[in-house]
Amino acid sequence: MKSGIVVSYDTKEQPMISANPTSKTYAALNQAYDFFNDRLFGGQLSPCLVTLQRKNKAYGYFAGGRFGSKDGAEITDEIALNPSHFASRTDEQSLSTLAHEMAHLWQHHFGKPSRSGYHNKEWAAKMHEIGLHPSVTGQPGGKETGQSCSHYIIAGGPYARAYAELAAQPDFSALYVELWDDADARKNRKAKAASKTRYTCPVCDLHAWAKPDTKLICGECEQPLSPDEEE
Repeated sequence: MKSGIVVSYDTKEQPMISANPTSKTYAALNQAYDFFNDRLFGGQLSPCLVTLQRKNKAYGYFAGGRFGSKDGAEITDEIALNPSHFASRTDEQSLSTLAHEMAHLWQHHFGKPSRSGYHNKEWAAKMHEIGLHPSVTGQPGGKETGQSCSHYIIAGGPYARAYAELAAQPDFSALYVELWDDADARKNRKAKAASKTRYTCPVCDLHAWAKPDTKLICGECEQPLSPDEEE
């Protein structure tokens, strides 16, 4: 009998492992950035560094001129997305955060940004133009400007149409989502629930800190304060 290699096969179906998860993830983000730049911003925006960052409570953020080469010859902006929220949101919603931050990038280079982190009327107008409705609560009726401001997708608007076209591309890949739900994650959620939350008045932007689910009223405006859900 000839000697050879014995190969055993596990008949139990195994999950498919991507050949290169890093390339797949960032290729999808680069593709989305380029696609939205073309469809929503007329190709005005320069390339930027798209990263994944777990910033507390935030879906994402923009940082103008944050990265570059050591000799200073190259400078680039950063757009970060928080992958911790990908599992609880649709890809359309998660990538709407990319478009939200692209509106900040547009304003950084072509408009007049307000103080750091503030969402002003010029930015809000750009958001409407690309099919995202700014809202401090992330829901209809929320104030459109403020230090912390989210958004919701306008049905049938430019962003919704652009995303549908992007998702239909045969080479576009859905975003990876976090699968872990271990003891550490539960411990972190308990710690977060016990921590203080910042609340903001939708009229005057007054801030107050209290435990989650606290009901607060602004003494000046007599309006209920909303918990921040930062972009």
